[in-house]
Amino acid sequence: MTSQPSGAARGRLVLVATPIGNLGDLSARAVETLRDADVVACEDTRRTRALLSAVEIPGRGRLRAVHEHNEAEAAARIAREVADGQVVAYVSDAGTPGISDPGARLVAACVDLDPDMVVTTVPGPTALAAALVVSGLPTDRFVFEGFLARRGAKRRAQLAAVGAEPRTVVIYESPLRLRATLDALVEVCGPDRPAAVARELTKLHEEVLRGPLGACAALAAAAVSPPRGEHVVVVGGAPTPADATDEEVDVAVTAALGEGLSVRDAAAMVAVELGVAKRRAYTAAINRRGR
Repeated sequence: MTSQPSGAARGRLVLVATPIGNLGDLSARAVETLRDADVVACEDTRRTRALLSAVEIPGRGRLRAVHEHNEAEAAARIAREVADGQVVAYVSDAGTPGISDPGARLVAACVDLDPDMVVTTVPGPTALAAALVVSGLPTDRFVFEGFLARRGAKRRAQLAAVGAEPRTVVIYESPLRLRATLDALVEVCGPDRPAAVARELTKLHEEVLRGPLGACAALAAAAVSPPRGEHVVVVGGAPTPADATDEEVDVAVTAALGEGLSVRDAAAMVAVELGVAKRRAYTAAINRRGR
């Protein structure tokens, strides 16, 4: 376990949150950090240069690109710069760095190089929190899936997990894949699962669609052309399954005992399968064995 100095020590990585749409959300401390940093690492130098220009901060050749194609090499290089005493500010294309962008790998590279290296943040906007709090769905317990895999077994496993998840789920999606993802969510969650689809958050044309998943998918399917901008899909948690009836428990333990399982093993298996107390399944198995 390590601790970090909290003062103005040189040689540190600062994750700086930037607006997800509204420039007014850029904090004064973010501006100061970006102005004073020795290096500004970013996903897209063009977008970051435009952001700096909007708040009258000169780039001065300080920009370093860190994206999916050079992530490992760039992260290692920047970690060495921090170790050499440089102050590196890292920004993603929008929002809080380290969430669904190369920031997480950059932090890991710094910590791997030196566990005592200073890594800190200037917190601020994030589409994850913004969509969650306006969704109208429970926010006390939630999970974040980020961008789902585009295809294959990994995508199927992620969708199945979302369908069974009892907590609110937050998903990022591109406009081109929104329709397919909503259709897939309807398949695993059912058309009546509550949901919200948010786009253009904090911008002039911000839109939050709330309703059953089936209705959200139908509206997406009816769109003449894909909407612009990244989307955040918020899905309500899976409902708590109804308690198994005594008859269902009896049928299950009868089948388990019929397979040659002991009373104890049959009770353990039925308890897991039906989500009932093991004592209840054990009592049912004892009663069935005694008949």
